[in-house]
Amino acid sequence: MNTKKVAFYTLGCKLNFSETSTIARSFKDEGFERVEFSEAADIYVINTCSVTENADKRFKTIVKQAQKVNEDAFVIAVGCYAQLKPEELADVEGVDLVLGATEKFKITDYLNDLSKNEMGEVHSCEIDEADFYVGAYSIGDRTRAFLKVQDGCDYKCTYCTIPLARGISRSDKLENVLTNAAEISAKGIKEIVLTGVNIGDYGKGEFGNKKHEHTFLDLVKALDKVDGIERLRISSIEPNLLKNETIDFVAQSKTFVPHFHIPLQSGSDELLKLMKRRYMSGLYTDRVAQIKKVMPNACIGVDVIVGFPEETEERFLETYNYLNELDISYLHVFTYSERDNTPAAEMEGVVSNKVRKKRSKMLRGLSAKKRRAFYESQLGSNCTVLFEGENKEGYIHGFTENYVKVKAPWDPALVNTLHQIKLTSIDEDGIVRFEFAAEKVAL
Repeated sequence: MNTKKVAFYTLGCKLNFSETSTIARSFKDEGFERVEFSEAADIYVINTCSVTENADKRFKTIVKQAQKVNEDAFVIAVGCYAQLKPEELADVEGVDLVLGATEKFKITDYLNDLSKNEMGEVHSCEIDEADFYVGAYSIGDRTRAFLKVQDGCDYKCTYCTIPLARGISRSDKLENVLTNAAEISAKGIKEIVLTGVNIGDYGKGEFGNKKHEHTFLDLVKALDKVDGIERLRISSIEPNLLKNETIDFVAQSKTFVPHFHIPLQSGSDELLKLMKRRYMSGLYTDRVAQIKKVMPNACIGVDVIVGFPEETEERFLETYNYLNELDISYLHVFTYSERDNTPAAEMEGVVSNKVRKKRSKMLRGLSAKKRRAFYESQLGSNCTVLFEGENKEGYIHGFTENYVKVKAPWDPALVNTLHQIKLTSIDEDGIVRFEFAAEKVAL
């Protein structure tokens, strides 16, 4: 009997990648063979995102890609967009099954009949039923794994649909996280990236209610003791939840690296209030100052939204100038797009798309300048690099502990190894060159 084949496509964040990997393992347990999305498969699973308008539009393109390879394949949509707008996805030509927030982890239960449907079949819950936790981690890339520690969000930011798509804030039990981390380490993966919707909220919902036994700091301290993990990296964490105690612990940790990604969204306090963020710019300034005080070479990434309602030219320049003065390393710039069922979509003071694009371009330019300045500040320093597994036009790339991207001529022996290096120069493409600090011996 021919083994059935399944392929996956993931849109969106690191959390989605960790969940796709876990869903893929459930298929493997049922005897399926996983293949690349570009290959012929019996089932194509698309893990959707709804953070930006672009992710919505890309979904249809991806369905068409699958149908080109095998027009008779069974196409399944899961993820945030599938929870928010299941009927809309079910209407897309070629889609057979749409699974919401709780159903996606039981995906193999829905595979009794793989014949094509006239109309997409929908199984999705009311989002307040998404109150249980399902652990996940990704091990697709041999050098790095995304480990999910938390899901959902209790914040009510006025632009965001994630609470509607993922439900309330809830966490994995600490012992489960530590077990998963040990499993990842045993597979020879050198770096674990902690991921979730709002990971600083870790601990909440450990028991299916709001009772806390552990905090994010407890989690960080416990993971630091797991044997065999070379590197731990904290993904995006809210500034109000990144406490000084955590920053100070990371500074002296043997495994946590000096790299933080902290959403700001706006440098204007008026806009932060309209967004219902839980801090003002002063708190953000303090967090950056504390990081740089105890880790002068730390890399700090920032999320920022441009074109939010009521973002006047003056308020935009307030954000631009604030970021320009701040000791940060790069920006992730998001152009605001209206999302259904969010308060911001009903706000006045709408910024035109043309102005949104112009402001986005300005901030992307500032990001390039910041990254260059950060890389230049690191030249001459000794670091540890973890090499990636891909041959990109004859080069192997890697990242230092503080997230400087480096390159060297392709050498397959370097893949998934750690080395001491000295950063020497910046190439034309903005990537850093280096020399090995000692003999090329993997750590």
